[in-house]
Amino acid sequence: MFSRKRGGPKHVRATDAPPSDALAQSLEADDEPTPPERGPWDESYAPDDVERLDLGSLRIPAVDGVEVRVQANPDGAVEQIVLVDGDSALQLGVFAAPRTEGIWDEVREEISEAMAADGVKPQEVRGPYGIELTARVNTPEGPADVRFVGVDGPRWMVRALYQGVAAADRGREGALGEVLSGLVVVRDAEARPVREALPLHLPKEMTDQAQDASGANGSAPN
Repeated sequence: MFSRKRGGPKHVRATDAPPSDALAQSLEADDEPTPPERGPWDESYAPDDVERLDLGSLRIPAVDGVEVRVQANPDGAVEQIVLVDGDSALQLGVFAAPRTEGIWDEVREEISEAMAADGVKPQEVRGPYGIELTARVNTPEGPADVRFVGVDGPRWMVRALYQGVAAADRGREGALGEVLSGLVVVRDAEARPVREALPLHLPKEMTDQAQDASGANGSAPN
């Protein structure tokens, strides 16, 4: 679905987290580095035999059962990506970062401080990508579990926010975990401030279709 916007875990220290596979791979001195075992991948060593939705800086693998909801402005610039699988959701964001230094530790600390200021008690746990941040937050629909996952790569960072049962139980990530591990990041050569959101946009054919539909709806007979 594509919409267009109109108008008790054990605490783990940040220093315990090793570099992500993607970031460690970028620091290899070999001319032909061995690809990491899983993504999110940098475009330079991503598998090319997977069907993906091209959203510019992010390419999302097609996984059975996962609904991709993309919110974009009238120009086709993507403002939000949410993947849904049953009672679980995964929101994705990708940001500029230094080539040789990850920023997830710092970002995670700020998220934790912001939640604590709202009366939420976040906890740090170790996951397959390093340290994650879990919490139960209040929503208009009632208490809800959330889990933040960060992956540092060469000049980028992916921030993933699980919601629903996949947030409460990592073992139930299912297809959403498959999507995260299959993501490809396409970092352009432009110099960008650290943490700036990398550009995301709808595929051209989708933008054209939406503009045609908008024009048809806006036209009136004489």
